[in-house]
Amino acid sequence: MIKKNPNTEVYALGQHISMSAHKARRVIDQIRGRSYEETLMILELMPYRACYPIFKLVYSAAANASHNMGFNEADLVISKAEVNEGTTVKKLKPRARGRSFPIKRPTCHITIVLKDISLDEESIIWFKKPEWKKKYTDMMCHDIYSSEGVWDKK
Repeated sequence: MIKKNPNTEVYALGQHISMSAHKARRVIDQIRGRSYEETLMILELMPYRACYPIFKLVYSAAANASHNMGFNEADLVISKAEVNEGTTVKKLKPRARGRSFPIKRPTCHITIVLKDISLDEESIIWFKKPEWKKKYTDMMCHDIYSSEGVWDKK
């Protein structure tokens, strides 16, 4: 049985973030398993409102790793990222004729765990590799160099 080193992981936890857990999971699924630098680039370029608090959490977890543990930021990988539902803030909005309408503001808790892959031997080739490059370059080369082109079909 291989024993994992518990000193290779650092985490950051954001609680009561005012957004739906479903919307935060849409962003978290894109960054899970990627390297730290790649994650920062992805989060800066994604057009979702959930990216900013997740960006702050990833940055905070990396600061924890470099300050508390002395890890190098180039060796960090997001090993675990999860979103849990928090409490729902319930308010009443006044409406016409003395009625009221319930307003529900969902919150979520986000946990980001970073792992240093330089210390953990079994996870050196662990994080996601860009598989889209192989698929699309093969398709483009086939389209460019094939005898029948796209414009030959009638």
